[in-house]
Amino acid sequence: VQLQASGGGLVQAGGSLRLSCAASGNIFRANAVGWYRQAPGNQREWVATISGHGSPNYADSLKGRFTISRDNAKNTVYLQMNSLKPEDTGVYYCKLHVVNGLKYMDYWGQGTLVTVSS
Repeated sequence: VQLQASGGGLVQAGGSLRLSCAASGNIFRANAVGWYRQAPGNQREWVATISGHGSPNYADSLKGRFTISRDNAKNTVYLQMNSLKPEDTGVYYCKLHVVNGLKYMDYWGQGTLVTVSS
């Protein structure tokens, strides 16, 4: 399984970006996908997750500004980010969480850089 994150870039505060996470393989459709981010000097933090059925969950601090969605026909998960703030700057990663019985495997994308200028 390979994940490809894209859509990052430079945006002014208050602007919007939509990130995409495209995956190969049929297992994508039935499993949860999450977005994480890592700011310079900080640990990677969880942003949002969407289940295989399309149920979203968000970090409390990001609710209302970020929206996660998926298009299983395209094997793609999106992260719509609105009202961006400089503190949203970082590398954004997507992760596919594959569960097989009692075992699981996580697949990470390579990350896409988001820079929000003040």
